[in-house]
Amino acid sequence: MAKTGGSSSKLLWLMAILVVVSVSAAGAALYMVMGQGEPHAAQTQSVPERRAPIFVKIDPFTVNLADDVYGSRLLYTGISLKVGDHETRDILQEHMPQVRSRLLMLFSGQQASELTQPGGKAQLAEKVSATLHEPMTEHQPDLIIEDVLFTEFIVQ
Repeated sequence: MAKTGGSSSKLLWLMAILVVVSVSAAGAALYMVMGQGEPHAAQTQSVPERRAPIFVKIDPFTVNLADDVYGSRLLYTGISLKVGDHETRDILQEHMPQVRSRLLMLFSGQQASELTQPGGKAQLAEKVSATLHEPMTEHQPDLIIEDVLFTEFIVQ
């Protein structure tokens, strides 16, 4: 009988060790799963959201350019503005007659020789941006114009 008591005692110890090992393994697995979840959440937060661009299309212009050595010349151009927020888009659309008037005045004062040179369109784009940054009304917030895109451009 002494052998059976010692055998059950060993079995009890063996079962206790198995329970401790199982609980430890479960704890380690839980730690690994929880530990991997946090960096993944941090990676998700650090990736910026994809933001759709906001464009304002301005109907094409045909204007007489300032006279140069070739005489009277024409500019036909279409423009789209890439803006930074919906408020800028709304302000530009609400004041479209003023926007078009300012751009017509700007374009009609240009020389054809300047526009056809390398970098001429880039300089004109900068002038367009500067012209549209001037407030159209009192207490107007700053406009966020990210880019001036020429969709059509013909000098004749």
